[in-house]
Amino acid sequence: MLQNEKKRSFIELGKFLSQFSENNTSKNPTVLHNDLFFDDFINLIKLSQSHNGWYTPEQVYFSIQSWAEALTEENLNQWLSAYDTQINEPKNIALILAGNIPLVGFHDFLSVLITGHNVLVKISSNDQHLLPFLAKYIIAVDPELTNKTTFVEGKLENFDAVIATGSNNTARYFEYYFKDKPSVIRKSRNSIAVLNGKETKEQLSALGEDIFRYFGLGCRNVSKIFVPKGYIFDGFFEAIFEYQDVIHYEKYANNYDYNKAVFLMSNFKLLDNGFLTIKEDKSHASPISSVFYEFYDDITDLQIRLQSESEQIQCIVSDNIIENSIDFGQTQKPKLWNYADNVDTISFLLTI
Repeated sequence: MLQNEKKRSFIELGKFLSQFSENNTSKNPTVLHNDLFFDDFINLIKLSQSHNGWYTPEQVYFSIQSWAEALTEENLNQWLSAYDTQINEPKNIALILAGNIPLVGFHDFLSVLITGHNVLVKISSNDQHLLPFLAKYIIAVDPELTNKTTFVEGKLENFDAVIATGSNNTARYFEYYFKDKPSVIRKSRNSIAVLNGKETKEQLSALGEDIFRYFGLGCRNVSKIFVPKGYIFDGFFEAIFEYQDVIHYEKYANNYDYNKAVFLMSNFKLLDNGFLTIKEDKSHASPISSVFYEFYDDITDLQIRLQSESEQIQCIVSDNIIENSIDFGQTQKPKLWNYADNVDTISFLLTI
């Protein structure tokens, strides 16, 4: 049975995280255990970029605020109301997490504990500190979670099921290695946008958020744009100009210089605004600092194609011209019930 105490722990975590933002971090005296955790979390955020060069304070604060907004009593109740939450007995669930963006594995961590199971976490070397810190906080709120939460440094052992996230190559390894266990194996996916040429400057600017948030490292970042034949990109470039400061981050700038050079040496035709290259390409997976585009003739034909390629696509952005698409600027703000790879993690956890 889902325990109110477990839910309360994550609600309290949401209140804790809500204190931290890039421009307005403010200590709330009503938040539990601030004396133990508040100052240490500020220091951890400041150190995050030294642990992973992509984890700038801006990006870490964005992730923290996204989870603060998600972890409310209303959102948790809405999310969990769709399920019969009775489990026969707690199982040991192994998580193998990615580290491409801050706290990318937190939803799996939350899902395991909220369903009453025990979690064994194999964290990524790229994100070794944030999730263990949040785990310590919820354990302080609910000490009973101490024995239900384990971070594993060596080999994963004594688990009943696994949720693993990786590339297409590692997914093949996971599928073989965990073939005898119930599993959710996530592969590489990309997100796309479909334009019809009638988008406003505000919508295209919001599309820039979908492209540049987390420097484009997430599977929910838009890496490919479909545009109608004859589309002119001038308005798009004008709208995303506000993101120009991204080029001042060394790791992004290095990727921009390298990938642009590779494209030019291969004699590819590029559109370039000094911090993003646009290349016509049929692939959905563009490198960092680049977005691919492709022309389409008929929106109905495109929708049929995208349905056939759904295993490659995480989410689709459009102005309601594609079924089940999401609005511009929202790709990195998923709801608790927006599951990665459209695999319902809670249902999986309740039926093993």
